[in-house]
Amino acid sequence: MTVKPRILLVCDSRENAEQLLARAAESHEVVVAASPVRALAYLTREQFAGVYVSSEYVQQALQVGNLLRNDQILDGMPDGVVLLDSDNSIIWCNSRMSEWSQSPSAIGANFYSVLGSPEILGPDFCPFHTALATGTATSSTLRSGENRYFHVHAAPLREVGSPPRHLIVSVRDVTSEVHQQQKMAAIHQAGMELADLSPSEITHMAVQDRIELLKSNILHFTHDLLHFDVVEIRLLDSKTGRLEPLLEMGMDPEAAARVLYAQPQNNGVTGFVAATGKSYLCEDTSEDPLYLQGVQGGKSSLTVPLLMHEAVIGTFNVESPEPRAFTESDLQFLEIFCRDVAAALNTLELLAAEKVSTAAESVEAIHSAVALPVDVILNDAVSVMERYIGHEPEVVERLLRILRNARDIKQVIQKVGQKMAPTEALPPTMQVEERPLLRGRRILVADADENVRIAAHNLLERYGCVVETAHDGAEALYMVRRLTDGEYDVLIADIRLPDMSGYEFLLKLQEIMESPPLVLMTGFGWDPGHSIVKARQAGVQSVLYKPFRLDQLLGAIEQTVNTPRPVAQR
Repeated sequence: MTVKPRILLVCDSRENAEQLLARAAESHEVVVAASPVRALAYLTREQFAGVYVSSEYVQQALQVGNLLRNDQILDGMPDGVVLLDSDNSIIWCNSRMSEWSQSPSAIGANFYSVLGSPEILGPDFCPFHTALATGTATSSTLRSGENRYFHVHAAPLREVGSPPRHLIVSVRDVTSEVHQQQKMAAIHQAGMELADLSPSEITHMAVQDRIELLKSNILHFTHDLLHFDVVEIRLLDSKTGRLEPLLEMGMDPEAAARVLYAQPQNNGVTGFVAATGKSYLCEDTSEDPLYLQGVQGGKSSLTVPLLMHEAVIGTFNVESPEPRAFTESDLQFLEIFCRDVAAALNTLELLAAEKVSTAAESVEAIHSAVALPVDVILNDAVSVMERYIGHEPEVVERLLRILRNARDIKQVIQKVGQKMAPTEALPPTMQVEERPLLRGRRILVADADENVRIAAHNLLERYGCVVETAHDGAEALYMVRRLTDGEYDVLIADIRLPDMSGYEFLLKLQEIMESPPLVLMTGFGWDPGHSIVKARQAGVQSVLYKPFRLDQLLGAIEQTVNTPRPVAQR
């Protein structure tokens, strides 16, 4: 049986085709395509001896011809290109789309089934229907199996005298971009969760416990999200420039303990990053002069500064046994993560400062409330003791116990305060300058003004002084006379005490001890009986003029402590 050659006829109906090719139909098999687009579908799948195009479709046929001529170009594109009809069937596609197809042949198949019936993520949830209905291009994102993402752009194919019935759809694989965005969002979320603790958790956790939790979270997210196995974080000591280790995972012990400073030379990549504030990607450690070995067999590293308000507060370093293991994307991800790490560390520092300052303020408030009443107990006890000396030894002994207990109360408060809020942990606004000459010095302040006595406690005890006060000269002399465990290192007295002048107080002190370590206080221009002149002639070296600054008070005490004097004779 002879097989007739096939002719493809592009016209609007079978009747017209038979009229136009009545003779040809006897010797040829005629296949009718209702449009040039349908003709393209036939030509893609089958072989024809010739193509006849009705005059009304000449213009569209030229467009289809152009598409066929550009077929090789379209096949070379990284994106998929598809010609769809109104029921989403694929009339034609390039080779890229065929590669993505999950069907043996994409031609004639439903577009969505070819991609494994993906989920439409929007923004347009019916992109092909919208494009045909409105005659304008639209786009959307699809998520298929194996977590692959495609971006589709559908444009209607214009047809003369009728609404569009076909679409040109471009399909782009955006899996890597979406995964990168998801990873970036996950990293940022992880960073937000680093130090995210509820008020109840903060209340019941010590600062060190929060720091340990932060360390654990950093290592968890670094390993599970960023997939880094060798990690080191160092914090910058702004005073010394030293990079102190905070945490490490997988580092050699010698490298983890290495002393590094924020300097661009001789301190490895970490020191360079801390000094410059710039990230550093070391692709091959064997060729990088800055690199110092962090782990045995390390071939590449990535180091990022921890920045807070554009200032470097530390460094974050990761290493790999593979050369060129890190990419620019890894660098970007780590920089994002490090911003949140820096913020979390800063939050913990603020929490620690808040806790320390609260503790310090609480201790100071308790001490302020107790200091003067304890002084009253001391004053009353020594006053009563003066009367019973030589008469009632048992009463004197009990009074001595009261004195010791009262002084112990103040010592306990001070020790508790130092334990709750150590000086090195105080925020800068509450820290005091270290003055070794003052620590442990016993000081007696005699002044009728209660504000002066309170200020003496508050100011001097911050520097480690042991302060006691008296209302007048007699009380002060009792305190000096009945101090059984040593003597006062410095005595500070107002030049006008309620019961005597400063000079008279000095004379009475000289009856108890040689060269009394006395500092006198006076207002400007007021010196009854020329007490200052007489006191200076008697050996007093330091005089404070009210109102005086704290540094003047501290300087006067240090000067007095430094002045050699003979041991007091009792």
